[in-house]
Amino acid sequence: MQQIFKLEEIALKKQLLPLLGSTIAAMLVVAACSSANSQADTTSQPSQPATTVTEQASSLTEQPNSSGESAVEITDQLTASNTQITFYIVPEESEARFKVNEVLTGSPKNVVGTTHDVEGSLVPDFENPANTTVGTIRIDLSTLTTDSGMRNRAIHDAILQTGNDAFRYAEFTPTSISGLPDNIEIGQPFTFQITGNLTIHGVTKEKTFDVTVTPTSNTRLEGVATLTIQYAEFDVAILRLPRQVASVEDQVVLELQFVATPD
Repeated sequence: MQQIFKLEEIALKKQLLPLLGSTIAAMLVVAACSSANSQADTTSQPSQPATTVTEQASSLTEQPNSSGESAVEITDQLTASNTQITFYIVPEESEARFKVNEVLTGSPKNVVGTTHDVEGSLVPDFENPANTTVGTIRIDLSTLTTDSGMRNRAIHDAILQTGNDAFRYAEFTPTSISGLPDNIEIGQPFTFQITGNLTIHGVTKEKTFDVTVTPTSNTRLEGVATLTIQYAEFDVAILRLPRQVASVEDQVVLELQFVATPD
């Protein structure tokens, strides 16, 4: 009888051992898969989306400082203050002229010739006036007029010879500016000097203009530049008649009254 029970016990063990081994193997596989999934979830999850980082950086630049200004506003202000604007001479509101004294039939007269055909530009620096620059100023002498048609013809045909394209324009190219103030105030005139190369009648000489400018606003400059020259320096000759008939002084005053605004 005991032998029969032992035989049955041995048979049962043989049946249970394979089943137990399969169960343990299955549990090990499940555990391994769970561990792998957990690691994959940990590595695939970003610490913080890129868009969130960008948004936070943008938010920081927009945060006001102690004075209530954001970094963006301060940057815009610095850019605006460092940007210089070019001003252009407005021909309709500007005038180039010469003044010379003459005596005609015994009567003294101050002759004035004018033209609005002026072009040029400048870049003022209201914060640091020493950085101001002035470009070449060009005047069309062929449009000069006085109060006498006969004098006009003499100026264009014989004196300045503006019918010749080589003599048509007077040009002044600045090379240096001196005497600018440390500060510029709107509505307050200031004076300085501009030195450069002046070309008239095909001859170029270094000359210095005295200039007075009034900034009437941040976008409008009004001024006048003045220079006295000996016209013979520029190979300009005036027909000499007997003094009792006509005479002209040897020097002439050049003036440029101008208005300049941004284009």
